[in-house]
Amino acid sequence: MFRAILIMFVAMSLIPVGDSAGKLLVTRYGFHPFFLAWSRFALGALMILPFLPRGQFDPRLFLDWRIWLRGLLIVGGISSILTALQTEPLPTVFGAFFIGPILSFFLSAWLLKEPVTKVQTILLLLGFCGVLLVVKPGFGMTAGLGFAVLAGLFYGSFLTASRWLTHAAPPRALLLSHLTIGAVILAPLGLAHIPHFTPAITGLTLFSAAASMAGNLLLVIAYRLAPASSLAPFVYFQLISATILGWAVFGDWPDTLTLLGLMLLITTGFGSALRKR
Repeated sequence: MFRAILIMFVAMSLIPVGDSAGKLLVTRYGFHPFFLAWSRFALGALMILPFLPRGQFDPRLFLDWRIWLRGLLIVGGISSILTALQTEPLPTVFGAFFIGPILSFFLSAWLLKEPVTKVQTILLLLGFCGVLLVVKPGFGMTAGLGFAVLAGLFYGSFLTASRWLTHAAPPRALLLSHLTIGAVILAPLGLAHIPHFTPAITGLTLFSAAASMAGNLLLVIAYRLAPASSLAPFVYFQLISATILGWAVFGDWPDTLTLLGLMLLITTGFGSALRKR
């Protein structure tokens, strides 16, 4: 269990790093979200090929409709979150996005029949309260925030689907499958918005794809080691990384309520882990 948690910590740091680079590309360099999403899938697929052991990937995997469903879910999630990052601050986007772990928790219990306890449920809901302290949502709903919520719904479903399909193929083969599916599906939209490349833009594009690919690979590995319902609280560390990056890269300094929310997230995350020992 603790090995899976350690892997989750690293994965939950890498994914916001990739999205921070993506936010820079869409806000400062005028990248279209569809091109950025397509490049992330296409480059990620190329990057993981050298690390795929010979004979581990079976092309017949693409004949499984569940693989396509899982791929479509992550395509929707990444396209939606990159669209949200055009107009919304990084921590706010991730705060709305964190409807995903709640959805994954209940979907895993309902569809996968994974065991859950009342204490575990309470800890997860307390963690969500920490999210609310961090993002301090108002009653207004902007289009960007709506895309962030939609991204969370897609992502929560993707997390459950990842656990569902852990034995369908090795982790790296599963990652290659959804990267390939994303590259194919988004190609018509992405290639219609090819930007002008400079060395800095090229580096950021490669960096965004590499961080996202590595984070998602580690996520698949973690979900192979432990139930989705057990790992759901640790997905909240993604928000901690997003808050730190929002301050370091975009100048968003956490206030008192934000820091209290982060402490609550850490406390509930470790509390859930200790319950599983």
